[in-house]
This record gives sequence, C-alpha cells and structure tokens, in this order.
Amino acid sequence: MPSFDDPSHSHNAASVADVPPKEADHLIAACAFSEAERAAVYRAIETRRDVRDQFRSDPLPDDLVRRLLEAAHRAPSVGFMQPWNFLLIRQQETRERVWKAFHQANEEACLMFEGDRRAQYQRLKLEGIRKAPLSICITCDTKRGGPVVLGRTHNPATDVYSTVCAVQNLWLAARAEGVGVGWVSIFHEDAIKSILNIPEHVKIVAWLCVGYVDELYDMPELAVKGWRDRLSLDKLIFEECWQDDQDAF
Repeated sequence: MPSFDDPSHSHNAASVADVPPKEADHLIAACAFSEAERAAVYRAIETRRDVRDQFRSDPLPDDLVRRLLEAAHRAPSVGFMQPWNFLLIRQQETRERVWKAFHQANEEACLMFEGDRRAQYQRLKLEGIRKAPLSICITCDTKRGGPVVLGRTHNPATDVYSTVCAVQNLWLAARAEGVGVGWVSIFHEDAIKSILNIPEHVKIVAWLCVGYVDELYDMPELAVKGWRDRLSLDKLIFEECWQDDQDAF
C-alpha cells in the first residue's frame, strides 16, 4: 500500500488537470484507512463519554495536553477562520471560583424541573470542575478573520459551529489517549468571562474538565441513570424532505 506521503502517489494527471501546479503539489491519495485504523476511529466515537465525577487527581503530562490541543486545532472551520482559543486552567483557586459560579447556576437549573425529575437531577454528580486536574475553556472569537469571512456571510453562527468541531476533535483524541473529558455547560457566561478576563466579543463555547479516569460507562451516563435513552437512528433519517414525526421524541 502506498504511503500517504509518497510523492509518486500524491496525485495523478486526472486529479491535477484543473488546478495550478503549486496546488497540485499538495494533493495526496484519498484512499481508505486500513481495517484496523477504521476500527480505532469508530471505537473512539462509540466509546467517548461525558465524564462527570470519576476523574483522578494526577496531572496530565504536558506533551499529552499538547497533542490534544493539536488535534483540536486541526478541526475544520468555515472560511478557515480558526476562531478558537484554549484557556488552560490548572490552579485550584481559579477552578474553585468557577465551581461556585457553576453551583449557583446549577441550583437555578434544578428548580426548572419538577417532582421526580428534580430529585433525579439532584442525584447527578457534577464534580468535574473540582476533581479534574485540568480545565480547558474553549472560546470563539467572533471577530477573527475580519468583518467578512468566506462561508460566513449569510450565517454568522458558523464560527461557533466551527469551534464545536474543535471540541469534538479534542474529545475523540482524549478518548484514544485514555483521558476523560466532561463538558460543563451550566453557568452564566458573564460570570466565567469575569473570572477569566475574556473580552466581550469572545464567546465561551465549552468548559471541559480533563483528566485520567480508570473506568467509563459502557453507554452514556444519563442513559445508565435513567435520564434519557438514545433515540432510534431510523426515526431521525428523512429522505429528500422533512417528514412529520410519527412518534414523540
């Protein structure tokens, strides 16, 4: 099998006919991965979990953290604007301030549920901010790339969509490295911005708790604990146009 970096297989006459020579030099073979490589990709996707409470306290090596950030930085972005920044938070004092902001919002969220649902919510353990040795605040700079960005002209939210792709890249890379990730979304954005001195035009997309874990659930934790089951894929696929939902989700 030819190497991806083998120049003798990097392009052929048909593939370069319509592109300038300098661009053709950057074309590589679009062959499928080996069976083992494909299995590893799908395994990372299928076994990725949102970790809430099971973090170990030992720190992550710097070279591993760098690999995770490199994976995130390889994400696709509309207009190649790369709107993300990665704020690494390791100090216990900072994480405690963020936890207090989360706790306030979490109490508010709890009151939005009623009856058994509220009691079930209260039983969920959400201690990643305190327990994980590293938190990563991933942001979206809405001004990066200037006032007009290729592909963003009619949908300004695509910068946030792009940043979410970076989150997913990091998450899958972390799973491959045996590292757990938990996404915290329950907070008032202004409170976290104040703690981290984030500019007004920059949006917080994700607060990730990152650390080693010894075990993962074999299915999403919220499914294990009876909060919600995975929806049937067949009910989510439509052909050619939108169809009326046959069953309530």
